[in-house]
Amino acid sequence: MRHGRKTIKLQRRQDHRNALLSNLVCSLIEHKQIKTTVAKAKAIRPFADRMVTLGKRGDLHARRTAIGYLHSKDSVKELFEKVAPAASHRQGGYTRIIKLGQRPSDSAPMAFIEWVDSVTIEPATPAAEPAVEAAAEPVAEKKTKTAKAKAKAVEAEPAAE
Repeated sequence: MRHGRKTIKLQRRQDHRNALLSNLVCSLIEHKQIKTTVAKAKAIRPFADRMVTLGKRGDLHARRTAIGYLHSKDSVKELFEKVAPAASHRQGGYTRIIKLGQRPSDSAPMAFIEWVDSVTIEPATPAAEPAVEAAAEPVAEKKTKTAKAKAKAVEAEPAAE
């Protein structure tokens, strides 16, 4: 009998499975939404919910437990400072799985997993916007240089006649 054996194995050894689940939860914390297979999304849901519960507790022991599982201090910091406070009013069910259909290459069922109380994703940084403008400026300069060259060529033709 399989009483109390709910572990989804994902056809991996225990150490590989633990590393995979830890990395997926870190990615979910960092990106707020990840695209993965339905089986992996269903496997990380309980671990992600457990991490949010630790984040809601907020004490030192909870933080150390989360670091021991996630192995990423940056992810734990974001979990405790942004994700857990956003879900403070909720008593469970912190994630949502949205099925997307099949992957074209191998027909694996795909899904998005995301936070239900998603923290708003920050807009592009102001430093990124001038880079776009700076990239547009050389194109404009090239057009003006070619226009100037054509204008000089037109001016030079009447002088030659």
